[in-house]
Amino acid sequence: MNFLDENLDNYVIEHTSKESELLHELHRETYLKVLQPRMLSGHFQGRVLSMISKMIQPSRILELGTYTGYSALCLAEGLTKGGHLHTIDKNEERQDFVQSFIDRSAFAQQITQHIGNAMEVIPQLNESWDLVFIDADKENYLNYYNLIMPTLKSGSYILADNILWSGKVVDKSALDKDTNLLRAFNKQITEDNRIENILLPIRDGIQIGRVI
Repeated sequence: MNFLDENLDNYVIEHTSKESELLHELHRETYLKVLQPRMLSGHFQGRVLSMISKMIQPSRILELGTYTGYSALCLAEGLTKGGHLHTIDKNEERQDFVQSFIDRSAFAQQITQHIGNAMEVIPQLNESWDLVFIDADKENYLNYYNLIMPTLKSGSYILADNILWSGKVVDKSALDKDTNLLRAFNKQITEDNRIENILLPIRDGIQIGRVI
């Protein structure tokens, strides 16, 4: 969902750096071949993720929710030399599609796909993360947050996507499970004294937290 007027939204996109040819191809192929292509981060949000990653310059990135790999490739743009990104998704049907684009990117040796339940995969990685991006099943956002927080040191960042949930988080009549869980997530991250946060109204909302 876009919260800006369409003309203003188009202006914003026109005055944002272009995506790479590989990302443009991935965007096109996702819309041609994959179900629910609107789940793709896309050009504008992808440039936001890339910029944030470049500012942080992380050595270790964890992504929860690979989808077709667009956001992983954007986040990888900020990796330090020798840095690595681990991305987890439970859908094995897209694995080869994603890997084909990773292999063609400049980050082929720096991105590892994991297929499985993130709650089980994360402890097996035994890593400390500089940047975490949560963009998976909404019902587990709080579970992911609680599992990941002990692995984050001071100065690490955690990002969560779709946090405005098409505006439903402020709709008092919206009482479905996912909406209530996202409200609870936003409340917890805002009240957690281990973290400082800002909720950016970009596309469907990105919550950004920095560990104090």
